Amino acid sequence: MDKVRWGILGTATIARTEVIPAIVRASNAEVAAIASRSSKVYEVANELSIESAYESYDELLEDDEIDAVYIPLPNHLHKEWVFKAAQKGKHVLCEKPASLTAEEAQEMVKVCQENNVKFMEAFMYQFHPQHQRVRDIIASGEIGDVMLFKSSHSYYFADRTGNIRMVKEMGGGSIYDVGCYSIHALRHVLQTEPVEVQANAEMDPEAQVDLSAYSFLKLENGAKAILDCSFDMMDRNEYEVVGTKGSIKVPFAFRPDHNGGVGHIIVQTGMFKREEKIYGDIYRMEVEHFSKAILENLEPVYSGDSTVQNMRVIDACYEAIHSGERVKIQQ
Repeated sequence: MDKVRWGILGTATIARTEVIPAIVRASNAEVAAIASRSSKVYEVANELSIESAYESYDELLEDDEIDAVYIPLPNHLHKEWVFKAAQKGKHVLCEKPASLTAEEAQEMVKVCQENNVKFMEAFMYQFHPQHQRVRDIIASGEIGDVMLFKSSHSYYFADRTGNIRMVKEMGGGSIYDVGCYSIHALRHVLQTEPVEVQANAEMDPEAQVDLSAYSFLKLENGAKAILDCSFDMMDRNEYEVVGTKGSIKVPFAFRPDHNGGVGHIIVQTGMFKREEKIYGDIYRMEVEHFSKAILENLEPVYSGDSTVQNMRVIDACYEAIHSGERVKIQQ
């Protein structure tokens, strides 16, 4: 096998506009099938030149030609379909957040291990080379000791009526939708874990989902982090690392694809400022990385254990919001 044959569980916008085209661009992958719970799937398959279409997810999982599946379903359905895919021997790339709780994520990782299939949560942004460059700059000592990590991820969400992001039971809310990126970036870039969180949120009075959330975290290496996310603010997808001697700003951290794939890194030390620009095709790189892990029997760079830990931080943020107390984060 020189290419992984992918099946897509659902016709979500992100699948149609980002991930399926990325699989087509990838050197070691191809789209073999797509499934939906409606006859619309035939129209989508035709439009995207996908050879097989199924009107049920189970039918796709029965297809022996499929090696791996991508799951872009609503958050509350991730666990069910990861289980079913793993039990059918399919490797799984699951859209973020992987689950609604760390406990669910742990069960998902376990079932994939028991069925000897690869599992990875789809934080596509991490494959952009700008983040490794930030880690290299930190390691070089150029900005001194890291004292603070700040990240903001938001967009103005206008048409909310009937949208799953506004349904609590389906995993709605700004932390699950965009705040999870900042939590992941904090851990991925600084290579350390948060140990305590304080948080508060603006809640929608009817839907009872967080429209905006603000978190202050203490990290195991002594640094601090301030994270915010929102459905009520302009588009922002950025982080900043502040050290004793300088800072690094990354203004297109999570969606460099909205900037033509070009990531910016702005380093300031005293009066001196410099800028680096790095290109990366994040969705293609994600697909190629996971496909390579399948083809060569390697562990994905983003492990199941790390997914569980990301969910533990999310759990703690929600607990802190609802309790009004500082919450220790389970390690």
